[in-house]
Amino acid sequence: MFRPRVIPVLLLKNLALVKSKGFKDYNYIGDPINAVRIFNDLKADELVFLDIMATKEKRLVSLDFVKDVGEEANMPFAVGGGITTIENIRNIINAGAEKVIINTHAAENPDFILEASETFGSSTIVVCIDVKKKLFGGQQTWVAGGSKSTGYSPVDFAKLMQEKGAGEIIIQSIEQDGMMKGYDIDLIKSISEAVTIPVIALGGAGTLDHMKQAYNEAYANGMAAGSMFVYIGPHHGVLINYPQRSELVF
Repeated sequence: MFRPRVIPVLLLKNLALVKSKGFKDYNYIGDPINAVRIFNDLKADELVFLDIMATKEKRLVSLDFVKDVGEEANMPFAVGGGITTIENIRNIINAGAEKVIINTHAAENPDFILEASETFGSSTIVVCIDVKKKLFGGQQTWVAGGSKSTGYSPVDFAKLMQEKGAGEIIIQSIEQDGMMKGYDIDLIKSISEAVTIPVIALGGAGTLDHMKQAYNEAYANGMAAGSMFVYIGPHHGVLINYPQRSELVF
């Protein structure tokens, strides 16, 4: 039976594992490599690492960190943070990552996605689309950690990224980030219906039912989350966790 991927998304700030709410209010979680070891034991499908400060600080995610993850992880993993050149991608892949995740530079230079997909293959190139509501209605895509509007609607930008050769899209609601009250189902569905490449839901998941809803109602190909995999219980105690295979019935 087909089962969509269930993907922990781990945020890096100064090489520490953190979790945000609405792209702010960062809470220290712990050592990311220790989290990788735990996810190994829990048999996670794959992992995503995003260096949330790299673009603002005009640097690339640490290649030494990527190598450390590559040496430790038993599952495929993707990495994002400050990617602006083909050489950046080559170095990250050579360090052990299976995919790269591009956000800001995809909007600033859409043809970079075309060059990257032609160089490494579409399956290597993931575009993360961060979305929040405009002041007077509608939604817009944002970059640079949610600080800069692109002017693109989510659907138009998703279509453009598919046209340029992206192999996968992560669609994330900034407002839902860290709230654990469920995904923006309408947003995810609009992207799933607009493109034919895989769409990964992110932003707001707190339970497996939220993930099942994104799969069954919004047609997402994979469900990603942060808080759900690092917190436990109503008071959000820090505990790395992942569902058992028997629970993952969609």
